[in-house]
Formats: sequence, structure tokens, C-alpha cells
Amino acid sequence: MAAIEMQHQAFNPTLTTTQAIMPEKPRVPIVAHIITDDDIGVLKGTKLQPINLSRVVKLLTDPHSVHLIDRHINALQRLVKHYQKGFPMKDLVQVFKILNVCSDRVAGQDEEPLFEKIICDILKICSLPFLKEKSSDELVFEQIVTESVSQLGYLMRVPSRDIRKQICDTLVAFYSEKPTNQDVQKLQATSLSYNKGVIENSDVSETLVKSLALLEKDVDIKLAVLNVLQHFSKGSDKNCDQMLRAEAATTVCSRLMDPDPTGQLLFRSVDILWNMLENGDQGQLAEQLNNLTCISQLRDAFVYQLTQSYSHYGRQLRNDLLVIAMLVAAKCPNAPFVETGFAKQLTLFATFQEVKSHNALVKHLKLMKSHEDFELKKLLFSILVTLSRDPSVVPVLSEGHLMLALFSFVRANENTSGPREWTPAQFEEIQLHAMSCLCALVPLMIEDYMTCQGSTRLLLLLEWCVGEEDFGGHGNSFHGKGGRGNKRGQMRHCLRLLRSVVSTGDEGVLQDLSDQGVINQIITILKNAIRSETEDDAVDIEMQSDMLLILSCLCEGDMHRKELFGTEGVDVVIHYLRTNSSFLNSGLGHHRLLLSAVDCVWCAVVGCYITEDYFLEKEGVFLLIDLLEVCPKNTHNLILGCLLDLCENPKTIHHIHTWRGKDNCSAAHLFCDIYRNEEKDMGVKRDKDGAIADITKPLMGALQEFQGVVPLPASNPSQSIVDVSENMRAKLYSLFCKIGWSDLSGLTVEDHVTLVVLEKYLDFKMGEVWTEIIQELHAENVRPVTPDMEAIEAISRGIEERAKIVAGTQYELLEAQQNQDALDEQEFYAEIRENHRQKEKAMNDFTDFVARTSNFQLLKAAKKRQALSIEASLMGNKYREQENFHETELKNVHATAICNKTVAVESTPLSLTGGPLAKYDPKLGTTQSRKILKQKMTTMSSKK
Repeated sequence: MAAIEMQHQAFNPTLTTTQAIMPEKPRVPIVAHIITDDDIGVLKGTKLQPINLSRVVKLLTDPHSVHLIDRHINALQRLVKHYQKGFPMKDLVQVFKILNVCSDRVAGQDEEPLFEKIICDILKICSLPFLKEKSSDELVFEQIVTESVSQLGYLMRVPSRDIRKQICDTLVAFYSEKPTNQDVQKLQATSLSYNKGVIENSDVSETLVKSLALLEKDVDIKLAVLNVLQHFSKGSDKNCDQMLRAEAATTVCSRLMDPDPTGQLLFRSVDILWNMLENGDQGQLAEQLNNLTCISQLRDAFVYQLTQSYSHYGRQLRNDLLVIAMLVAAKCPNAPFVETGFAKQLTLFATFQEVKSHNALVKHLKLMKSHEDFELKKLLFSILVTLSRDPSVVPVLSEGHLMLALFSFVRANENTSGPREWTPAQFEEIQLHAMSCLCALVPLMIEDYMTCQGSTRLLLLLEWCVGEEDFGGHGNSFHGKGGRGNKRGQMRHCLRLLRSVVSTGDEGVLQDLSDQGVINQIITILKNAIRSETEDDAVDIEMQSDMLLILSCLCEGDMHRKELFGTEGVDVVIHYLRTNSSFLNSGLGHHRLLLSAVDCVWCAVVGCYITEDYFLEKEGVFLLIDLLEVCPKNTHNLILGCLLDLCENPKTIHHIHTWRGKDNCSAAHLFCDIYRNEEKDMGVKRDKDGAIADITKPLMGALQEFQGVVPLPASNPSQSIVDVSENMRAKLYSLFCKIGWSDLSGLTVEDHVTLVVLEKYLDFKMGEVWTEIIQELHAENVRPVTPDMEAIEAISRGIEERAKIVAGTQYELLEAQQNQDALDEQEFYAEIRENHRQKEKAMNDFTDFVARTSNFQLLKAAKKRQALSIEASLMGNKYREQENFHETELKNVHATAICNKTVAVESTPLSLTGGPLAKYDPKLGTTQSRKILKQKMTTMSSKK
């Protein structure tokens, strides 16, 4: 120690002698090594000894040792034994190199069974989650792990059943199973969610789909691959998309009916299709199934399950097949359902219970009350409605008497059922579903509707719905909303079906309904609904809207039916026109009800003088303009159209002129305001005062200007013509043509400026059309002949001149208004000045009064001026010298006020006498006699 100290001092010359003499402190010994958890035995689990995998790869691939099979097998067995708890992520590259080398050795070698067993053992280890040393290894080795999993799919090329089977088992275990015992020291297994993410990021799903082409004859391996795809497609969008990219739908569906003694092929295939339906792109799935082979396979599988399988599992599988077929029909309207005969068979299965058939397929077929058979019945109706979008399917449906089968459910419900019939709840749900299907089918099969006497059936059901028969609906399913304990579900769908029938516009159907009294029947129902004291909900409002639309369709264009609508119908419509505008945003459908009422006025009232006069008598025009004032803009077009047709009756004009709205607003002002808002929404160029800003485009909106002029065939309307029907300006112009352009009350200058443009709307529109013609000819490089060119130039000049005249008139109106405003302003200021002048005069008078009371000389001067003023006002100058002159002034009064000898005393206050009406009798209406106090006058004599 002393030697060390001396050496330290030798190397440290700054050390003092005192520091060298001081005894040194005891030092803490430094530990030369670290004791790990492994040294003291704290770590749990198997210890993984490092192994040199590069040497194994070199042993397998080196040309000098390539034939040492025993050494290869020995090394691989040691590797399997060493990594029996799983492969670390950092070793995966070497492991899969070894797997690929071994798989290449399998084909054409005598040692094939030995290598097959080794490969299977390695694949079993791959079924375990991979091991990581750090948490960051999942991100660092993510790409390596993903490529390694993809290699598992590529190994399906190895022509070995055991290896392929083990690959499938490995993938299923890796994707969906979590091992119970995988404890390794200093390593941790990856999570199941990480494994699923790796599978989704790899292309193993796509590889497995493509490998199915190699397994046509090996049913067991094919089932194993389908099992893997079944697991992968369940709840994974990425896997489903990968499978669809590999044409999985076509590959799986085209082999649905392959021979399979186990019965699993159809189940697993349908489950895969169903998973792709739920999690994948439905459009892509339908496109892949849209071929003769797949539709034929779906048909055969469905028919087989329907006729041969009676188990609960078989019924569910049958329904799943029908849903997949419905998806194809919905996404691909041109799918070959007719060519394969599937549409005809579906029609047969949907109608065989209601329409007797001798077809062998349904000879022994019966649908029971089970839930699966109940769902099958509704699915059959639904898929036929979906198929009806293809015109070639409609004759097949007509031939199969589908309409008759559906109308068999359009009848009154019963509270009991037979032993082999649907329960009341099931019948009600199928009934509502059938009527919903009829809404789509009747317009396509109107002849079958008439053959089945559909109108009679519907009106009988409607009569039963409003009758007093005791029935409480179950209100199940989507169609039965609001129908629990009542008949509203049946009535709602009955009215929907009637609306669908009348919307066809078929005169025979409309006449048949009218002859059976549907107009009076519906009006009676509406009157009862109006008188009802219960508050309407969304279902009630929907039904009332449907009834008004039915009346509109029935009465439109037929004078006799409008007369049948009559005054009772007008009273009903008037009630709905009085709907409180605050209900429009309630969310219950009042806006739809109000529009239905306006449409009913337009179709069932306008055009018949009897109903028109009664409508005017009930102030219907006032109600329509009230709606125009408070309702949203999207309802204005309908209301204006109705008003315009009503103006054909001369009595309507007076009603429009008489109407007054909020703040005493007139109808003409309201129409001008609507016109300005319409042009504002269109983006028409106007200045700040509403005058024309661009005389070359007085009516053109922003969209029309942006689209420009595009040469079109003569049969297609141009932008200018389309603009007439796309906004309300043409209706407003026609409306003013009816009510007149002059003598309109309640108009502002802004309204007059608007009217100047609106009055020339037709001229401007014609000019706009000519401008389009000129520009279109120029775009097509067509030069008119000289006379036509001269006419076109004259038209162009006329358009601009007319716009200039209108713009000049607008500026004159605005200038006159500015002048009037300036004049009004000056008058207002003059009034203010006059008010101030009176105040100044009053102040001067008060100042003069104060001066007179304080200065006697001023008082005498004022007295003198007063006397002179009095003398100047008299006719005679020497009146004081006349004999009959009497002095009226008091002597020695020092005041400028006029004083005389008579003093007026106020009478008794009215608070004491009560006034002239104190004894008024309100019953007799007369005033009784009473004493009137006379006014007392006192005369005072002045002292001389």
C-alpha cells in the first residue's frame, strides 16, 4: 500500500506534504463481477441454449456434405428438440431456409419419409407463437415474421399430404389458439392479436385459395384448407379482401356440390362465402358469383338442402344459401337466374303452399312452424322481389302464380290457427311482408293484379281495419311497427299497396277502384281521423299522407271523380292546410302530410268549378299563400304550381289581391321576395340594389354560365330550356301575368325593380335561347347564310337594347327613390328646425316677460306697443271719440295682459257631477234626465 501511495505522489506533484502525512480513509471494496438471476436460480421456465443455425444450413447445402443424410437428420432432430418451446424471432430467417431446403429434398428422394417427419415437426413448432427478447422485437422483426408466415403458405407446393395437413393445422393454431405452456427464460411469446395481424399482413390467405386448384382429388386436405380459410375470414376484413383478390368466391362456390362423404364441404364453403359477405366487398363477391357455374351450384345446393335435409343444421344452411343468392341478385340484376332455371324453382317453392302444384320437387315438401321454415318463406318472397328488377323474370313470376299466392295473405286476420297453419303472429308477419312485396310487384304485373281481383281484396281488408272486429296485432318485425294491440300494421301496408296501385296510372285499375267507392271510403276514414282526440304519431301521419296521395292519383284528370271528391273532401283538405307550421320540424312527417294536402288540392280540387268555388269560399287561397310565406323553400314550387292553376278561376285573383301576411305584407310583395331569393340561390348577377349587372346575361345563373354552351342533338333540351323547369321564375312570371303588372298594393321600390325584370322574363328567355343558338353554331363552325346572319345580328342587337331599356328603367326607379328619400330627409330636418324655432320663441317670450317685470320703462314701452297694435287692427281710427265708445280696460293696471271687468269662474269639477254619462243605462241604451249645474259668473266692478 505504501508503494502505491508513493507512486501516486510521484505522479501527482501538486499533492502537499500535509496530505501525504494524513492517514487514509477506509475504502469500500469494488465487486469485480455481477450476479445474475440465472446464477441464483430465480428465473423460471426452460433455458434456451444458443445454437448455430448457420452451420445446419451449411451442412444441408454444402456440396461436400449434401449426401450425408444421417448427419442431416441428426442435426435437424437436435434443432427440433432444442426449439420445442418455439422459435425466436431473430432465428426465423435461418429456420425457414432450413424448411425450404428440406421441402426441396422431399420430392424424388428415397429419404422422403424422414424429411417429411422433420418438416412436420418444425411446422408443429411454428404453430406456437414466436419468441421475443424485447418488446421492440415485434416492430423490428415484423417484416421478417410476415414473410416467414407467407412461406408457410408457399410450402403447400410440396406434394405431401402430411405436410399439407400439418401446414393447415399450424396456421389454424397460430391464428386462433393460445398455448398454455410456453415458458422460456429471458424470452416471451407474442400475443394472439399480434399473430392475427401478421396473418392479415401476409399473403397466406391468397396462397391458400390458389392452392385449392391442386387439391381437387384430395378431399381431406381440401377440407383442411377450407377450415383454415374459414378461420381467417371470420371477422377479418383484410383476409377477406385478399381471398376475393384470388377469386375465392368463384373457386369455393363452383365446387359446392363436389362429392364429400363427411358432409363438411358444403358447410365450410357456405360459411366462407358468408364471412366474405359480412366482412368483404359485397359487390366484388357478387361479381365473382355472377356466372352460370356458380348460380347452378347455388341452385343445386339449395334444392338439395330444401328437399333432402330436415335437420336444424340443414335448414339453417339452406337459408344461408338463399341469402347468398339474394345478394347476387341484388348486386347483379343480369345474373343468370332465368337461364339456370333457379328463378322458376324459387317461384315454385314460394307458392306451393298457396297454389297447388303437381311438381315432383314439392310433392312431399312441407313447411312447418319452425323458425327456419318461417324465415325461408319470407326469404323466398324477398328474393323474388329482388329478381323482378330483371324484365325477363316477370313472365316466370306470372307463370308461377306468384301474385295469387301473395294475395292469399291479403285478408282479415284471425286470433286462432289450425294445427298445420302458421301461428297468428307468424301469419301477421308474413301477411305484412307479402303486402310489402306486392307494393313492388303490382306495377310490374298489373294484369295479374286485375285477375286476382286485387282491388276488392284491398278494400275489404281496409274496411276490416277500420271496423270494430276484435283483433290485437303482435307488432313484430320491421313491418309491424306501431301495430301491437291494434290493426294499424295491416292498415298501414294496405294503404301503401293502394298507393302503389294507383301510382301506376292504369285507367282500368283507377276506374275499378272508383266504381267500388274507394274515394268516399277514404274520405270517411280521414274525417274520422280529424275528429279523433288522440294525438297522432308517425304511423298515423304516414297513413293520412298515403290516403291524400291516393285521392290525388284517383282524381287527377277526371272530372267525375273530382265531383265525387266533393265538398266533404275539400273540408278534409282545408283542415290539413291549417296545419301549424311549428309541426313541420317535429320529425313525425307533418311536412310530408302538408305536401300531400297541397298535391290533393292541385289534383282533386283544381279544375272542377264546384270544388274550386267551395275551396275559395273556405279561404283556401289564403291558406296556400300562408303556407308559401312560412314553409321551407323546397315546398314553394308545388304551392306556386297549385296557385297558378287556381288562377284560371277569375275569382282567385281577388283573393290574391286581398291577402295580407305578416307586417301587412301583400301577395305581390311576397312573390317578388321569392323571385329575388331564387335568383340569389342561382347566382344571377345583380348589383347591390337588385338591378341588372350584366346586360348580356340578364337571367343566366352561375351554374348555367359555368357549364357553357355544349352542342347537343336537336332532341335534347339546352341549358336555357332546362332552366325553365329547374326553378320557380317561370311560375312567378305566369302568376303575375294572371294577377296583373299594375295596381299592385304593398310594393316597395325594390319590388318594382324586380318587377321590371320579371315582366320581361319571356323576352329575356327567348333572347337567351337565341344566344345559345348563335354560340352553338359558332362552336360547330357553321356560318348561316347571309339573310339568316342578318336576322341573327338584328336579334342580338334587339336583346341588348331590351336589356339596356330595362336596366335604364331600373336606374330611373332607383334614382327617383333616392330623390324622394332626400326630399323626405329635408322635410324631416325642417320639422326638427321648426320644433327648435318654437322653443326659441317661447324662451324669448319668457325673457321679455322677465324684463318687463323688472324694468318699468320696458313695461311702458310694451304697453305702448300693445295699444298701437290694437289700434292698427281696428277699422276706424277715431273710435275713441265716438259717443258709443265704452272703456274696457281697467285704469292704473301695470300689466300688458288684456284685463276686463268680467271674470270667468270654472264650473263644478266633473269628478263631483260624474259627467254627462253618469246615469247612463247600459240595458236600455238611454240617458236619464239629471240636473245640470249652471256655470256661475261673477262680475267685478273696477274702482276708478
